[in-house]
Amino acid sequence: MTSAGYVLEYHLVNYKRTWRSSALSTLVLPLLTMVGFGLGVGGYVQADIDGAAYLDWIVPGLIASTAAQTALGEATWPVLSSFEWMKTYFAQAAAPLRIADILGGHLAFMLFRVLVSITAFLAVAACFGTLHSAWVVAVPPIAALVGFSVAAPVVAYTASVRSDSYLAILFRFAVLPMSLFSGVFFPIESLPPLLRWVAYALPLWHGVDLTRAATLGLNPGTAGLWHVLYLLAWCVAGWFLARWRFKSRLVI
Repeated sequence: MTSAGYVLEYHLVNYKRTWRSSALSTLVLPLLTMVGFGLGVGGYVQADIDGAAYLDWIVPGLIASTAAQTALGEATWPVLSSFEWMKTYFAQAAAPLRIADILGGHLAFMLFRVLVSITAFLAVAACFGTLHSAWVVAVPPIAALVGFSVAAPVVAYTASVRSDSYLAILFRFAVLPMSLFSGVFFPIESLPPLLRWVAYALPLWHGVDLTRAATLGLNPGTAGLWHVLYLLAWCVAGWFLARWRFKSRLVI
């Protein structure tokens, strides 16, 4: 096992003791979201969107948004706690572990949490009959890509702050607009041109478009390749930023 694998094992052992607290939200949240947005709001939307019923159209957006939200949850308070309250990272840094091992192991655990959440969401979506293509098997890898592209830069941000007040600012001024303007609930073509370009710049919209193509059986064309490359760019930039911030905090 690699050194990063031991760090991942540490987080998995901790999760084995606490998974019950998140199991209910992991299973119930997709169900409530499907009923609230898909059936509730969708009942008022009579017209198809891009040839799909509103429930079928919004589900892939909710799946990608769930991947991003799960990654954000794991990349904020747990990371700040490991620096400020539990001091876990400092203990790991005192062991023969490199910065890349500590960061890589924790990011791998975040991807594990993303995949668990997405698997539960897909199971609920299948029960509602909203998955229409065999390409749905591509959704977990897409969700992992979305999760990493969001988690890595947010970990870098969290590693740069000393108080959870800054995390509230992050959610209020960055996460909430990203969730609203990334094509999850309505087509971004409905936005003014300026906000449309903001959506293009955000990683979530690219994940939403890829997930929608996978669940509806649409051909993403060359845009699909650009979506993947753009998300990979966020992953790589976020990794180097996070490693730089971890090194600043952990290496004297």
